[in-house]
Amino acid sequence: MEKALMKVSSLKAGGFWISCKAKEEFTNITQDISYVSNAVEEKAKWVFNKLKGAQQNGKPVKTLPDLLREYNLPPGLFPQNITCYEFDATKAKLTVYFPSICEVIFSDNSVIRYATRVKGILVRGKLTGIEGMKTKVLVWVKVTSVVVEGYKSDKVWFTAGVKKSRPKDAYEMPRDAVRVQEF
Repeated sequence: MEKALMKVSSLKAGGFWISCKAKEEFTNITQDISYVSNAVEEKAKWVFNKLKGAQQNGKPVKTLPDLLREYNLPPGLFPQNITCYEFDATKAKLTVYFPSICEVIFSDNSVIRYATRVKGILVRGKLTGIEGMKTKVLVWVKVTSVVVEGYKSDKVWFTAGVKKSRPKDAYEMPRDAVRVQEF
């Protein structure tokens, strides 16, 4: 009888321990689901705002060509089929998103290839610290900066290993990009 009572109490203690562990695991799972749900909700809001034409301070966000023009860069520097862009004026950080890796052949026969995300620092007449942009100069070379030296300048200077000028009017109109397989 005593052995049977010991087994029953041992089962009760074991059951209590299992119950506590199960409760702990359910709590962890609930927290994980809540975290994922919040992350998905934030991304969904971000996408929705980008698609509907989000506003900053009650004003519509400028198109990318308008923003580039305001900063004295050619409006056709990026193709017209971008997904969206973000510009943090306080940090001068520009990020442009594309639906896929793509490239554009400009009227001067120069070719620029874009990753799915291009980042850089945008200041008056300059886009520097560029990540996600290449140009073809015999081989594909990473573009690190694009500079227009003044309002009257008819040249755009690309730094891709070396500094090379190109005619500014080749980049005046945003063009359609062609999808490519690799960056």
